[in-house]
Order: sequence, then structure tokens, then C-alpha cells
Amino acid sequence: MRSSSPPNAASTSRWSTTAAATTQWIPLRLLDGVIDIYMPDAKYGRDDVAWELSHARDYTVHMQAALVEMHRQVGDLMVRDGLAVRGMIIRHLVLPGNLANSEIVMKFIAEEISRDSYVNIMAQYHPAWRAAEGGRSPVLAALQRPITAREYEYAIRCARENGISPAFS
Repeated sequence: MRSSSPPNAASTSRWSTTAAATTQWIPLRLLDGVIDIYMPDAKYGRDDVAWELSHARDYTVHMQAALVEMHRQVGDLMVRDGLAVRGMIIRHLVLPGNLANSEIVMKFIAEEISRDSYVNIMAQYHPAWRAAEGGRSPVLAALQRPITAREYEYAIRCARENGISPAFS
């Protein structure tokens, strides 16, 4: 996937993806040397929540394998003259009631990927469509509200406690 670059900047190949789906659709090793910047999601730390919210079977094993392979290919994020030129930006969406299990996700990133990983901890969750209606399960019912400042701060703290300092929103 190619995207436009600022004038006078070298073209950079970027891949924005749900990490777990990537290992199921495309053998990531085929992209080695093609992608400069990976931007995968690390949404959930537990498979039961991934199944309940996204119908993603075996989410964590696929997400973790994808992150490991992407990092092997491009490493930690490298920035030159204020522009990202190579590496990986891991996106983590904070969910109400810590449904994303941020402590599990951050521990995996720190221990299996790199403590120098650039993690975009995102606070923009907003209930929409069926999440706004709730549901029969407590997991779906928890999604009926936006996240709180305390929940967002918890995800940031999880990153920092695992030694991930570049954790930004």
C-alpha cells in the first residue's frame, strides 16, 4: 500500500491493519522488504473478549504472531527530520471497563516485541451502532459508554510500568 508523502520526501510504504487478520489473510513474510512502516492494531489481550466483540477466533495468538513478524521486518520506529521513515506503530484502543486488557497487551509488547515500541494508546472509543444499544452480555453492556479519564490513564500506566516509554495518544 502506498500513500502520499510530503513534497520532497521519499516515498514510504505503509501498512495499516488489524494485526490478527493479517496472519490469516497474507503470509507476512511475503511483505518483507516491501513495507517500511507497519501500523497494526493490538486491540485485545484476551480471546474471549475478542470473540465477544469482534468474532475473532484465536485473536491473541494471531495478533502476537503478526506483531513479532512485523517487528522482525522493520524494527522500532525510526524518525528522521520529524518524519517516520521505518518501523512499527502499534495502535491500542482503550475500551470501557478495561475490555482491551491493556495490562496484558503492554506486557506482551514489552517482553516479546520491544520496550522501545511506539505505542499509540487511543482514547477515542465512542459507543455506536449496536454498542450503543447494549446487549444481553455484560461485555456488550460495558460498551454503552465512552471511556473515562481514569481508564485512559490506566492504559498509559500499564505501558510505563512495563518500561514502554514512548506511549502516546
